[in-house]
Amino acid sequence: MQRLIRAYRDETGKREIDMKEVAKWAVGKGWPLPTPKSPIDILAQNFSEAAREETRRDTKTGRPYRANHSFSVTQGNQQLHLWIDIDEADRGPMLKSAVTRREQMVGDGLQLTLDLMHWNSINPDKPPIELPMDLTFDIELRLSAPDEDDDAA
Repeated sequence: MQRLIRAYRDETGKREIDMKEVAKWAVGKGWPLPTPKSPIDILAQNFSEAAREETRRDTKTGRPYRANHSFSVTQGNQQLHLWIDIDEADRGPMLKSAVTRREQMVGDGLQLTLDLMHWNSINPDKPPIELPMDLTFDIELRLSAPDEDDDAA
């Protein structure tokens, strides 16, 4: 797929590309369409998205929090993604969920750092793009910001 993306760029001369256009182009070149997900898989994905989006308000602070958290377990040779309600969760699964999300943040930060190091190295004539990876100040700012619901009142 990565070679096809490069071939699409080379053939069209476009630098900023829409992946739907790449997909249409690839199908035209004979790339097979994927097998559609089963209705159960689609419904399970919809339920996961709904669970991820559910928020509640802390009764003491009034701040929003994510109600449902996911974590992975291995049963036999199968990896399962389970969901817990934060208000009912035992410490073990909640810790596993929190550590997984933190590791995702670290991975994103590492990859962004590597990407910017590369961009800066191939563009020495331009001001370097430098972003701090310590997000503590940004989080504190957002914790101190007025609640979006308060602005609507």
